[in-house]
Amino acid sequence: PVIFLKADSSLLKDGKPFFIPDDLGRIEYETELVVRICRLGKTIPERFSHRYYDAVTVGIDFTARDLQKKLKEQGLPWELSKSFDGAAALGSWIEKDKFLDIQRIHFHLDINGKTVQEGCTSDMLYKVDEIVSYISKYFTLKTGDIIYTGCPTGCASVAINDHLEGYVEDRKILDFNCK
Repeated sequence: PVIFLKADSSLLKDGKPFFIPDDLGRIEYETELVVRICRLGKTIPERFSHRYYDAVTVGIDFTARDLQKKLKEQGLPWELSKSFDGAAALGSWIEKDKFLDIQRIHFHLDINGKTVQEGCTSDMLYKVDEIVSYISKYFTLKTGDIIYTGCPTGCASVAINDHLEGYVEDRKILDFNCK
């Protein structure tokens, strides 16, 4: 998996508006399932990964796509294009044990009332447990850490006055506006 970090200032919670930066070019959404780490862990075997997260939500990984392209071309890290203020929208948490199978969770994003991106954990390139295990080989995971697990196809730009609503199954858990 491709791994990058986000600054805590990139978190956008509690329905607060996302202010589209006017100096970063095109901003695109990437809808992702997010897991919350619930205990300290390092070098976690995949078969035990499920013990290290306790809740899921839907999140938006906003990306300054033009800047990301330039960074990639120069062989540079992506953080500048992924970690700007508000670039990590986060919905309300749902306890993991509310789901029969973490690998069969459907999620989607509506913009202005129209579904624009949808996915299911069963279709992801990497299983949630695999991602948690992989990351823990390089970083100690701590209580409260959050992991965005990757997005399905269908990314596109957001615009001022867009209204974004994120769902896990049929439950709306993310709701905010772009300004």
